[in-house]
Amino acid sequence: MINDFFQQTYFQNRVIDYIISIAIFILLAISIQIIKRILLKLLQTWAKKTTTKIDDKFVKAFEERIKTFLNLVYFGAFYISIKRLTIYSQIERFFNIFIIILLTFFGIRFLLSITIYGLETYWVKKEKGQAKKQALKGIITIIKIIIWGIFLIILLDNLGIKISALVAGLGIGGIAIALAAQSVLGDLFSYFIIFFDRPFEIGDFIIIGDFLGTVEDIGIKTTRLRSLGGEELIFSNQDLTNSRVRNYKRMNRRRIVFKFGVIYQTTLAQLKKIPQIVEEIITQIPETTFDRAHFASYADFSLNFEVVYYINNSDYNKYMDIQQEINFQLKEAFEKEGIDFAYPTQTVFLANENKK
Repeated sequence: MINDFFQQTYFQNRVIDYIISIAIFILLAISIQIIKRILLKLLQTWAKKTTTKIDDKFVKAFEERIKTFLNLVYFGAFYISIKRLTIYSQIERFFNIFIIILLTFFGIRFLLSITIYGLETYWVKKEKGQAKKQALKGIITIIKIIIWGIFLIILLDNLGIKISALVAGLGIGGIAIALAAQSVLGDLFSYFIIFFDRPFEIGDFIIIGDFLGTVEDIGIKTTRLRSLGGEELIFSNQDLTNSRVRNYKRMNRRRIVFKFGVIYQTTLAQLKKIPQIVEEIITQIPETTFDRAHFASYADFSLNFEVVYYINNSDYNKYMDIQQEINFQLKEAFEKEGIDFAYPTQTVFLANENKK
């Protein structure tokens, strides 16, 4: 009786064939789970034995992305399990197409997942900056477009569609688009230059010609700055790569040159004492390095001194605080020494013609 039930035929297959097919799928699914657990266990054991953290990140990434890969393997197991069944030719063809699309889709997703993780690990974690992750979005978008485009061409080829004419048409169309969009492509390549060469990053204070501001966003076509006045400045990436960019964020220390003048009535002894006074003032201020102070020139109404020193800090506000402190102390020291700062004056000498 049971044997008769197993021998009954439905849709060109016996019941026993369906049972065997289901059993094969269950065995394959169990085997996949066992292999997954063994593989993860081996990878975790291997990662614990090493001192570097790269392999730990790899194991973690593999665990996070194994679900996508397992879906691909499960579909492969399902495909193997039904191969022993007799299926109508049209249904089999439709099913084969569906399997090809599904396997390719999950394969591309898994490949993209690993590629994106690798880029984020290498570029973002290496630089240790949130700005790098934001700049990486444009690169990831382009990579996705390229990989999905290749996937579509391979899929059409596997489905039996002749793609030679399509590829030729895309080549001609690509040339036409490239000619029509030279500036856009130039900005795109300039984006890659900015991303990989890193002349500036988000948060850097830069000067381009007569414009200056803090970099807020680096896009595929344009880069946006916030000026000191508050308005947004928008530059094409090609303009930036073709310009001389001054990046003040990467300045290790600032060289300061300032001048002042004293009156002509200042005595020689006082003039010789001024460089020493300036050096003592600058030396005792933290984060400064004194370079020189000299009596530089005779001007129309003043005796001019030139002072050079360095600030071991790139912050502009810090520079102004230090310069202000130097000016205060110079004023105080000169008042004690009886030295007067010069200001525009004119002395007129009158000759006495009656004097013999």
